[in-house]
Amino acid sequence: MMAASNGNKYVIDPNMGKSSRAGSHSSSKMNGVGFVQLDLANSQDQHFSNSSNISRSTTVTSSSKSTSTATTYSNQSSARYQSILTQQQLAHAGQSNAYIALFDYKARTDRDLSFSSGDVLLINDEDRKSNGWWVAKHESTNKRGYIPVQYVARLDSLEAQPWYFGNTKRMEAEKLLLMDQNQHGSFLIRLADASNTHSYSLSIRDQQSVKHYRIRDSGKVWITKRAAFSNLSELVAHYSAKLDGLSVQLSAPCIKIPPITEGLTHSFMCSYEVDRSQFELVKKIGQGQFGDVWQGKFIVTGMKVAIKTLKEGMSAQDFRAEADLMKQLCHPKLIQLYALCTKGEPIYIITELMVNGSLLDYLQTPVGKSLQLDSLIYIASQIAEGMAYLESRNYIHRDLAARNVLVGENNEAKVADFGLARLVKDMSQNIYAAREGTKFPIKWTAPEAAIYNKFSIKSDVWSFGIVLSEIITYGRTPYPSMSNQEVLQKVSNSYRMPQPSNCPNKLYQIMLNCWRATPEDRPTFESLKYKLESYFEDDENGPYRDTANGGGNGR
Repeated sequence: MMAASNGNKYVIDPNMGKSSRAGSHSSSKMNGVGFVQLDLANSQDQHFSNSSNISRSTTVTSSSKSTSTATTYSNQSSARYQSILTQQQLAHAGQSNAYIALFDYKARTDRDLSFSSGDVLLINDEDRKSNGWWVAKHESTNKRGYIPVQYVARLDSLEAQPWYFGNTKRMEAEKLLLMDQNQHGSFLIRLADASNTHSYSLSIRDQQSVKHYRIRDSGKVWITKRAAFSNLSELVAHYSAKLDGLSVQLSAPCIKIPPITEGLTHSFMCSYEVDRSQFELVKKIGQGQFGDVWQGKFIVTGMKVAIKTLKEGMSAQDFRAEADLMKQLCHPKLIQLYALCTKGEPIYIITELMVNGSLLDYLQTPVGKSLQLDSLIYIASQIAEGMAYLESRNYIHRDLAARNVLVGENNEAKVADFGLARLVKDMSQNIYAAREGTKFPIKWTAPEAAIYNKFSIKSDVWSFGIVLSEIITYGRTPYPSMSNQEVLQKVSNSYRMPQPSNCPNKLYQIMLNCWRATPEDRPTFESLKYKLESYFEDDENGPYRDTANGGGNGR
């Protein structure tokens, strides 16, 4: 594909192939986007213009047609220019090794590459071998270095669009759009069904609520058949210029939050061993199974981290075992291991920092106590997602509880504390037999595990039901006023915690399913994840709005 100059107009060959839309780094070319060409005379190196009074003549080029359709509209919001490419980006459009930076990144070692959002990076096939970090060349500076994979997307891919959020679930989309950084009319487009890459959803912030519209893709993309478009960029441009049946006119794309990198840097991932002089203990924020937990600082960049220290008398072998297990596990809903400092004392485990601390403590704060049901379900769904990953890897946690879930900004929740976690090696039984004398929290432990020391992912499911009770009661201790011995005796005789007064029947039924007596009858974490992510989608009117009369009966 060629980029040609015609005065101030930059025209891109529209003959582009279909996109797989399966991930951020697909090598296929984009169909559902299309490029907007802009008179660049007054805006040569900007993604958007912020002027509210400037009108520009733009051309939307369809990827499925050889001719282009011109549209003119006033630049009242940056949303209308989200598909505009700068001259630098146009020069590399169509190159298989051209990527665009989605976020700013500051080098953390002398082997990393710094870049800013919108920069063009060139990445060859042989430099994309590492899972979490690739080697890139900066198009402008010619410098080379490691970059985090999640921070870039193919320049001509759907994932390069700032309004495209891929496989973001409805509940998460709502939480993102309602962040303080977003405004009335902020929007995003996401896959409506992960198994169907030709079905999208448009989610729009409407004051303090979020509206959802289904986008169909049948050769053309449309919300209503009377307004069909060749690609998603045309659709975004159209609804940025006019309401045309929507409840809210599109203003600006939803803010994207930079993802956690896989490891602190590529250099650290080789051994994870790092000189402790690169970290500073700032303040003590809690205690873990093995010792104190500190808020710390990675001195090179000033980045905040969490530092777990091994207290005197504790087993260094067990402490290292937890770190070794964390090296094997990498998922957005599990706490990310960054580095280890094992030379000298005390031994450090460096992880990402979650600013709101443990879920148990957070639920008992004024902010936590004010959380509504949708926020509580959102937290629960994230825990289920993290546990579904462990389930898929044949790991069991054995200590799942609100105290071992950490909460970050915007109610982001991650499973933590893997001191008791184990890999189930006997796949025929899927059971881990704990050694005699190992202590477990009885009120969170499934009866077959508490009595017979037989742990499985199904015993974790039981514990998850207890976590749901903690969440809905804002941190109340399970089985209040009952001793461990009473709990063990009663639960073995079919007793189950009664439904909390503020707990919906639907949620309590999920809890009861987790507490079924026969482990095999309990749900999988994958099914729990789905139930919680779609918890509010079974309402009478369904999850989508009708474009007639600005929204009609849908949600």
